[in-house]
Formats: sequence, C-alpha cells, structure tokens
Amino acid sequence: MRIEPRLKWSAALGVALLLGAQLVPVDRTNPPVQSTVAAPAAVRTILVKACFDCHSNETRWPWYSRIAPISWWTAGHVREGRKDLNFSIWPTFDFTSQDLILREIEKQISTDAMPPRGYRLGHPEARLTDAERQTLLAWTREGQQEEEIQW
Repeated sequence: MRIEPRLKWSAALGVALLLGAQLVPVDRTNPPVQSTVAAPAAVRTILVKACFDCHSNETRWPWYSRIAPISWWTAGHVREGRKDLNFSIWPTFDFTSQDLILREIEKQISTDAMPPRGYRLGHPEARLTDAERQTLLAWTREGQQEEEIQW
C-alpha cells in the first residue's frame, strides 16, 4: 500500500506546527498570595481541592499545562478564573463585594456549574460529594450579609 505524497506532506506539516507551537510561551506563574479566604477548615479543604487551581494564586499546574495547544487553553481558564474570583485576594474585597461573590458561589454550586464538568473529568478529586456541596452552601449562606431592615 502506497501513501499519497500529499498525505505525507500534510502529516509532516501537522507535526511541524505542533512542534512549533511548543515554542509559544505560556504564563504559568502563581503571583504571591496576599492573603486567603477566611473559612472553616472543612470549607477551606474543599475550596483547595475543587476551586483553588483556577480561583487562587496557588494553582497546581499539571503536566499537560506544558504542552501546546492544551497549555494555552489551561492558562486561559486559570486567567479567567482568577479574574472572576481569586481567593488569594479575598480580604481585599469590601463586604458588599464578598456578599455578592458568596451569592454567586452559592448559585454556581447549587446549579452544579462549578467546578465545570470538563475540569472534573480530568480532576476527579475536584468532584464534590453531596456532603461537600452542602458544606459549601451552608458556608456561603452563613457569610452573606443579612438584608437591612427598612423602617
């Protein structure tokens, strides 16, 4: 069986592009942790295992975060996650912002949107049990400021 020359060139070009992609730098740095979210030990343990990789400056960069194009995708998700919520700068948020963030966390956990399904596939440790989900929900509800009574 003879392989078509066009197929050989296409394969060679694909390999060359994949190898060349490895030369594109990806920022996988973890900025200094300014402080962290004040949470009970049980809550913090859950946050570290299921949330901190994307939502803190304590990202554990897996081996595949060094292989393009997956590295671009991974770094982009971490950048976006830190932009949306970064537990490493939690104390810098005012109480109103913390309250809004807690409400959003409650919504994301309640609807099973976080951690994202794609992340859970590659990180089975990030899957929340029902008990962990309830622990996080109780923490978010407890931390939300009570509405002021209007007189």
